[in-house]
Amino acid sequence: MKKLSLLVLLISSLTVHAQKKQATAGDSRLNGLDGELQKILTDWKAAGFAVAIVEKDKVIYAKGFGVKDIQSKEPVTPNTLFAIGSCTKAFTASLIGMLAEEGKLDYDEPVRKYLPMLEFYNNDMNNLITLRDMMSHKTGLPRHDISWYLNQSENRDSLIQRIKYMEPTYRPKEKYQYNNFMFLAQGVVVEKLTGKSWEQIMREQFFTPLGMTRSDMPYSSVKNDTDLASPHEFKNDSTLKIVPHYNITGMGPAGAVYSSVNEMSKWVQTWIYGGKYKGVQVIPSKHYKEAISAQSVSGSGVPDNLHPDISGSNYGFAWSLTSYRGHYRVEHGGAIDGFIASTGFFPSDSIGIIVLTNQSLRPLSAIVRNIISDRMLKLTQIDWNKELLETTAKEKKTQKEAGEKSSDTRKTGTKMSHLLTDYAGTYNHPGYGNINIYLKDDSLFAGTQKQTLWLKHWHFDIFVPYFTEPGEKIDTSEKGDISFRFNTDIKGDIQFLNAYGFEAPELQLEFKKIPQVASLTIVELQGYTGEYELAGTLIKIYIQGETLIAEVPGQKPYELIPTGNHRFALKAMTGYQIQFDKKQGTSAEAATFMQPNGNFKANRKN
Repeated sequence: MKKLSLLVLLISSLTVHAQKKQATAGDSRLNGLDGELQKILTDWKAAGFAVAIVEKDKVIYAKGFGVKDIQSKEPVTPNTLFAIGSCTKAFTASLIGMLAEEGKLDYDEPVRKYLPMLEFYNNDMNNLITLRDMMSHKTGLPRHDISWYLNQSENRDSLIQRIKYMEPTYRPKEKYQYNNFMFLAQGVVVEKLTGKSWEQIMREQFFTPLGMTRSDMPYSSVKNDTDLASPHEFKNDSTLKIVPHYNITGMGPAGAVYSSVNEMSKWVQTWIYGGKYKGVQVIPSKHYKEAISAQSVSGSGVPDNLHPDISGSNYGFAWSLTSYRGHYRVEHGGAIDGFIASTGFFPSDSIGIIVLTNQSLRPLSAIVRNIISDRMLKLTQIDWNKELLETTAKEKKTQKEAGEKSSDTRKTGTKMSHLLTDYAGTYNHPGYGNINIYLKDDSLFAGTQKQTLWLKHWHFDIFVPYFTEPGEKIDTSEKGDISFRFNTDIKGDIQFLNAYGFEAPELQLEFKKIPQVASLTIVELQGYTGEYELAGTLIKIYIQGETLIAEVPGQKPYELIPTGNHRFALKAMTGYQIQFDKKQGTSAEAATFMQPNGNFKANRKN
């Protein structure tokens, strides 16, 4: 039985090889391509990549280069699985297209009609934002990526709830701004309208009909595959190292799919044939036309002197649209820790190109894609590899000079306003989660669910964060655009952390310090209860359940949070505290109400 199985496998392999050889035999466009792609791998010191070229309904070229893991040295094959990142978005948008075809939704109705739990920053956004806006990145929201990237959640409903705290930088429909949360929301719309998970619908509607038998999501679903690429990144700008897979479960509809170039070829064939695969309509034809038509202007798209035949920068539904040297190109990139991908096709030429890489080198996939495009379209070949090597070197030099120049803005001789210990604590933004600031040795660090950052004092109460990796030296050679500023309340206590540079330049994110909770028993809390007189007004302090409550006549009761040393913070009001005068074993004699406009002492009446 084993011999028979082996024989069948060999026959299948030989048949595939023969078909490939027949398809490429005599095709002068592919002459020397192997050597050219191998040189790119060497010049960029990359781990590996895989390439597939589709012409009409045939894969005429599919090959792997380099290794899928720099430790195991196993070679990349056309069947090696890679994370495709945001190339996932076209799948998610197509699910929306299917529901539109079935009459279950309309692109141009406010999205909250189908997902009432989704709330935006203001009513203008609530009333105007549609699925069309979301699929073409015209909601007015910038990326807000650090919310999901640094503080992960596998619960999509909880991620959706963060959106109402995310500030826009433009009005709805006004400007293209890439946003991953809006594709998460599309996935949740699909889940609510079908009663099935996004993952299940993806398998049913795409992977099974297209025979993409090994494509899946997220990482936890493919981690045991024997032909899976490891993600790599350059550390300290020179050393290529393996990094962990990012298990993007919660944000899955925006970028969780793993696939191979062989299986992605089937997806591209479907788009080349107007949404049909082997004669069966998989993607609704109406959605297909809208998806590859300009819905928003994503950039200037003005031809430059170097490449006057490349123009246009538009966006459809999860596809970028460009005129590449006189040929209409539909393409989308993808990036997640240690992986870069490119999926695209030329609809008028019936040519598709898939490039999947396992290192965070953005130029690599573009170089390979452009070189193959020039060959397949029979254009004068451009040395894209040389050009982008030189461009990247210039950009690095410019960034280094900019980092050195930023030192000119540093005020020397300044000191922090507080001791380092005073900055420590947990700071919260409802749209971004918690940042835990803590002291280790003589330095401050910022911790999130995914990442730890070392905070270098810049000047006054401003710190510059640098990403850290276990066992790696912290690279401080370049100052980034991100900075943290700690602010005080009117009493001079550190109460806020303002983050700059994470999002659009004009946005600052304010994280409020969460009072440190001291654990007290009911018996201990009873020592603070009673009535306290303040300017003729009796303020009641009592216990409700296991919580101390302060009640002022005419106002709602305030929950008090114990912070230690007989001090309590008002949970609902930042900057308001109550300090009790209390000796060990006795009831409190007085309570001082500490407010932004001053401190007011109230003596105990009973």
